[in-house]
Amino acid sequence: MNQQEAVIRVDGLTMAYGKYVVQRDLTFAVNRRDIFIIMGGSGCGKSTLLRHMIGFNAPAAGTVRYGEESLWEASAADQQRILARTGVLFQKGALWSSMTLAENVAFPLQERTTLPPKEIARITSLKLALVGLAGFEAYYPAEISGGMQKRAALARAIALDPEILFFDEPSAGLDPITSRLLDDLILELRDSLGATIVIVTHEIASIFAIGNNSVFLDAESKTMIAGGDPNHLLKECADPKVQNFLRRQAPAPHPS
Repeated sequence: MNQQEAVIRVDGLTMAYGKYVVQRDLTFAVNRRDIFIIMGGSGCGKSTLLRHMIGFNAPAAGTVRYGEESLWEASAADQQRILARTGVLFQKGALWSSMTLAENVAFPLQERTTLPPKEIARITSLKLALVGLAGFEAYYPAEISGGMQKRAALARAIALDPEILFFDEPSAGLDPITSRLLDDLILELRDSLGATIVIVTHEIASIFAIGNNSVFLDAESKTMIAGGDPNHLLKECADPKVQNFLRRQAPAPHPS
């Protein structure tokens, strides 16, 4: 399989709540090992799109395909099998406050595997070390910083070695230095795990630092108006909405 093979294809997707259309006719592909950015202004439907891609919201029309399998035409059992390849980092981390970091990371291993406790403990320590939290196994979420909570949630998201990771606003609430460290960690995980990563974000620095593919959603026209490498869009896209968005504290275009 080459790196340009599409692992997710969104085709003609329309998202709606009753008669209210959020976005319509979305068509794009996420390729293997992409760091794929879902971007656009506030209220355009970025997180809603992610929810459609991970099986939380059903589309009003169109398809989401993982390889050759249509997520929303599959049986419940097949949906579960398809989504077992994925891991999700929610916007607020969604750690269980009553569990230690180790217990949080171990939970999916306990629920979805038959591994013995010693192996689960070994994997849990490995995943926490991978995100820079070795030695924090016994801490509770309230005892660590926001950036550390995000990293702990990331360790839980990669507990089952997913092929595809989804992040919803991973830098939300973090200071610029912590956000940059999280970007570096995301790149390291892509390279070390060979994972494909889909990220909802409005953070310009992150978009240019880690994104190599994207879709731009427009709230006014309720559809996508651009897609591709964000650095190429900065240099080549003529749409003023895209340019205005990307040039908020945007870096100079990268040389070709």
